[in-house]
Amino acid sequence: MPSMPSGSENVEQFVTLFDQAFLAMGVALHRSLQVQAGGGRYRLWIICMDEEVEHSLRRLNLADVNLIPLREIETDALLAVKPSRSRGEYCWTLTPFAPSAVFERAPDAQRVSYLDADLFFFDAPQVLLSELEQSGKDVLITEHAYAPEYDVTEKSGRFCVQFMTFCRTTKGLEVLHSWQEQCLEWCFARYEPGRFGDQKYLDDWPMTFSQSVHIVKQTEKTLAPWNASWFAARGALSPVFFHFQGMRLVRDRQVLCSTGYRIDATVRSIYYHYLAALSKVLDELEAQGLRVVHIPRPPGLRQKLRDMRDRLSGTAYWSQV
Repeated sequence: MPSMPSGSENVEQFVTLFDQAFLAMGVALHRSLQVQAGGGRYRLWIICMDEEVEHSLRRLNLADVNLIPLREIETDALLAVKPSRSRGEYCWTLTPFAPSAVFERAPDAQRVSYLDADLFFFDAPQVLLSELEQSGKDVLITEHAYAPEYDVTEKSGRFCVQFMTFCRTTKGLEVLHSWQEQCLEWCFARYEPGRFGDQKYLDDWPMTFSQSVHIVKQTEKTLAPWNASWFAARGALSPVFFHFQGMRLVRDRQVLCSTGYRIDATVRSIYYHYLAALSKVLDELEAQGLRVVHIPRPPGLRQKLRDMRDRLSGTAYWSQV
């Protein structure tokens, strides 16, 4: 792992992407980085997926943030596949291009970590990045680490595109460029042998790029609805981040926190912490007169919940913020 360049040795580079619908969660992610990564010691680059979120973020003027309008990174190759993909699929297609966008704009950056917008940090990202440094490798990826009852590795993949780090090295860029080519060729929200979105491609990396890719060992530090209760049953929770996958603002101050996963009392305390942070963000957005987008409940949710209840006693977890 090369050392960080002089003058920016204490600055970590992170990148995420989202549209106006995920503005509140994206700002909550930023707030958690301010606390856990330290103001002035990191940069969060945000790829603005629509003009409204670009306008909103400029109004908010968040500290330690650089904005990248979508139009600035859309190459001819990306624009060629855009019409054939849904909004979500296009976001997935763009994900492997996000670190490159930062490398192009920050010549001194020696590594960039991609973050999903619905992450929230409870401890320093350096806890995970130190593993990469100690491994001497060039790319860091995290496993889903599914609880046995939720294991869909065969379809969704062993690894989760949630927190990934790429070093500006020959080996690191080789992995990144290979992933970009794969996602340009095929990146859809459906299951095919060896493929699902941008994610299933990662299953091959430990073999194809065995000398380059480090798999995070501290899986108990990378929590999500599909594994948190399982880890909670085995000891106290102390995550670096929690991935609030599936959380949606569905109407005024009402949140669908999780669908189909059992969220026990210990894990709910993590949700309460996040909801408190989210509530403050919503207050700020409303004070600025910025639009809060409400996402409709997923189609077929009621039947899905019935099916999950029969199979796993899963529930929909709702809350007010």
